[in-house]
Amino acid sequence: MLLCIGLYSCSSIKKTQRPGSANASSNQPQYSQPVEPTIKRLGPYVLEKPDKDDVDKYSALLGVKKTEIKNGRLYSFLNDWLGTPYRYGGLDKEGVDCSGFVYTLQQQVYDIENMPRSTNLQINFIKRKYEDELREGDLVFFDFDGRQFSHVGVYLQNGYVVHASTRKGVIIVRLKDPSLYKYFSRGGSVMVEREGDVEKGR
Repeated sequence: MLLCIGLYSCSSIKKTQRPGSANASSNQPQYSQPVEPTIKRLGPYVLEKPDKDDVDKYSALLGVKKTEIKNGRLYSFLNDWLGTPYRYGGLDKEGVDCSGFVYTLQQQVYDIENMPRSTNLQINFIKRKYEDELREGDLVFFDFDGRQFSHVGVYLQNGYVVHASTRKGVIIVRLKDPSLYKYFSRGGSVMVEREGDVEKGR
């Protein structure tokens, strides 16, 4: 599953670094975000307890403690979608592209009702983070073929991301995999209006 990735398009830009770091430039990129968040949930978010098998499987795969596998909806979704082939413009298990996979995951896992379908629009609805601030469910964007924000995936835990690769379909891989990381452009959390989020079964 953790294989080299065939990517949709190719280009590279410098990664954001924390001010004061050894390689940080004097001109740090500014955080950009909409004036106010417009991404909405269908209702209060319910965090469901994961199955034991999913806890065992993904804690081992991601190299984290079992107690860190908390979102049953996310890992059940991954079980269903891992291995789905890539298909440009696809939006189902017959084939899905990168932004379609993110769109579907955000809708089915996080109850997002109005996530844009295309990568170049999805980028407008994240609160930008430094790489070491990324958390489960955040979006990660890549530049290929000289096109900014032309590929997108979802951050999981411990440096792993899930995305729809053109050659391997939906896979989990390290963000710092050499075939992917050099194209890493930006990451951040979806700016969503939160109302009464709760945990279920915990």
